[in-house]
Amino acid sequence: MATATPGRRGNRGKAKPAARGKSKAVAPKKAAAKAKAPKKTTATKRQRKTRAVKQPTRGERVIAWIEKWCRVPEGKDVGKPMRLRDWQKRDIIKIYDNPHRTRRAIISFGKKNGKTSLAACLLLAHLCGPEARPNSQLVSSAMSRDQAAIVFSLAAKIVRMSPDLDAVITIRDSQKQLYCPELGTLYKALSAEAPTTHGISPIFALHDELGQVRGPRSELFDAIETAMSAHADPLSIIISTQAATDADLLSTLIDDALAAHDPKTVISLYTADPNIDPFSEEAIRQANPAFGDFQNAEEVLNQANEARRMPSREASYRNLILNQRVQLNQPFISRSVWQACSREVLEEFGGLPVYGGLDLSETTDLTALVLEAVYEGEYHVKPTFWMPHDGLLERARRDRAPYDQWVRDGFIEAVPGRTVGYDYVAEYLYDLFASDLDIRCIAFDRWNFRHLKPWLLQAGFPEKVIEQKFVEFGQGFASMSPALRELETALLEEKIRHGGHPVLTMCAANAVVQRDPAGNRKLTKAKSHGRIDGLIALTMAHAMAATHREHRQEYVSGSLMVLA
Repeated sequence: MATATPGRRGNRGKAKPAARGKSKAVAPKKAAAKAKAPKKTTATKRQRKTRAVKQPTRGERVIAWIEKWCRVPEGKDVGKPMRLRDWQKRDIIKIYDNPHRTRRAIISFGKKNGKTSLAACLLLAHLCGPEARPNSQLVSSAMSRDQAAIVFSLAAKIVRMSPDLDAVITIRDSQKQLYCPELGTLYKALSAEAPTTHGISPIFALHDELGQVRGPRSELFDAIETAMSAHADPLSIIISTQAATDADLLSTLIDDALAAHDPKTVISLYTADPNIDPFSEEAIRQANPAFGDFQNAEEVLNQANEARRMPSREASYRNLILNQRVQLNQPFISRSVWQACSREVLEEFGGLPVYGGLDLSETTDLTALVLEAVYEGEYHVKPTFWMPHDGLLERARRDRAPYDQWVRDGFIEAVPGRTVGYDYVAEYLYDLFASDLDIRCIAFDRWNFRHLKPWLLQAGFPEKVIEQKFVEFGQGFASMSPALRELETALLEEKIRHGGHPVLTMCAANAVVQRDPAGNRKLTKAKSHGRIDGLIALTMAHAMAATHREHRQEYVSGSLMVLA
């Protein structure tokens, strides 16, 4: 691995530095070498001793380099040589000594645990240390310009604090860049506010405070990760406190890493156990490995006591100090409960009683139809989603959701034009009723249904079928509260099977409930973090299925043929 040699002067008016292992050596004369060469048959004592020395691993080389060349950039120990703690060393070893070669690493803990300083040291190790590769690009990313400047600023401070590093690294303050002339390596700080990703091809990326991204997608994160694919062995490191909700990008990455789906992804997650006293010192220590060390223990305990006295501060305390996912509005269902119902769904619903819920969009939004079939005491769920084709990418960026990918994968149908026309939905429903499905009823939001009914008639639905098969379903507390209770019970008892449909899962993760003074609940789009249309449709469909538990036969035949 190429390494710039600290201690040698850079090209800023100084002598050109030389890379480690490239210093000139005078070769001895052949005759002298021949005369002094030991016999090959017998190893010397020095040779045997050399062979016995264990070579350091990648992680150990990184640790040794940081402690030799990096200095504390700020705080009470400013200017002193960096001394990594045991937990920091373990995290570094986990990243660099992974036998599968780490592609992505996630380190997550509470605030004020030296996150950014560690990130800056790792960045420098890739810029001019043992992980440096000649003529390579390095980037850091953050949501705001100010946040992006923090990583750069600390890295620049470390360079300035060390005369040896300062000799081989050029600091470009106005451009937020660090450059090593000897190796041709360049680091630049990027932000989502001014994404300058054109032409970049980084081999190393540091994503700072990715937990600030709301929703499951970040345009800057996607652009950087895509650009890194040009290299055979890239590495991205995420160092951040947790996001607020399960639906946010960092949460999805952490959950996937914990599920061990990819051996090239490693994770170090420091978070407080949700089952212990959140204000206890034990909870604080679980999420803060630097507690009582370089983290101010007294200040953290004061924040805990303040959050105990003032409930309005608890959410922030849990997220920033305990590194827990917390949102101010109450989520409808937890991630673990939802995932427990991700079992396989029946391929065909023919011959089974089927109930539906229809959430119509406001022209350009997501339209959702959820069908629920009852089989052996379980409820099998099949959703259908529509979205206008025009403006799809814009909505994906706005909602931070991969709608375009879901369209390609067949989870969303992109309807031509700028709207999901009610005529399109009506034709789809007509074909559905004309199939062999035993559709007992479809629940709908009465507000938009008045616009759909004329199209149903035009599609060929008899008035009688519309009256008996389509059920108005209120969206207020009176109708939604008992429906949510039924759905919640079925989810907790694992009687729902949704197959892990990604769009429906997104809707479930985004959904929050609003309570009235009497404790009744309803789903609210206004306070949710993203689209929840699919969960609203599921709630209505399940309410219909639960209402018709006996699956009575007093219903209009599902065959339009006999009613036409």
